[in-house]
Amino acid sequence: MKSTTLLLVATLASVAAGTSRADQAIFAGGCFWCMEEAFQKLDGVSEVISGFTGGTLENPTYDGNHEGHYEAVQVTYDPKIITYQQLLKVYWRNIDPFDDKGQFCDKGHSYLSAIFVADDEQRRLARVSKEKVIMRFADQTVVTPILAATTFYPVKAHHQDYYLKNPWRYKFYKAACRRTDRLEEIWGRPEKH
Repeated sequence: MKSTTLLLVATLASVAAGTSRADQAIFAGGCFWCMEEAFQKLDGVSEVISGFTGGTLENPTYDGNHEGHYEAVQVTYDPKIITYQQLLKVYWRNIDPFDDKGQFCDKGHSYLSAIFVADDEQRRLARVSKEKVIMRFADQTVVTPILAATTFYPVKAHHQDYYLKNPWRYKFYKAACRRTDRLEEIWGRPEKH
């Protein structure tokens, strides 16, 4: 009886694990606090982690050396609830794809936009989404690259969920950077749900 119960529990656990598959996506779009906010509120997204990626320096830090890295977010999501294509739409809507110096008031390499792809399918879908942006804005140059994913280094807990922990400072920063205004200039007003 005991071995039958254990077998049943193991079977149920493996079925449950198969039904709650989680995938990850990595996006750089300037300030990772703002990118966290954009993705964290989506149905099907279980976690958004701020960090650095794309450089060769090991263990980059926010207050120290992160040369060569991009500020980015690692988005963990359930593809049965939200697809990678839907995440790409949210991503584009939250960046200025024409800025080759950074994003909004943040300038420099670490604030550049980029899509980091983990495999050929993510690369294909990212290319399709980028082509749609290029066609929509045929008179401008889209500078956001699609790059191979490399090691993702999470930043310290202080920077995780900054927009929730420090709402007034975050709102002031976002307004002072004109992020929302610039996004509306590019993409129009966001849709109401």
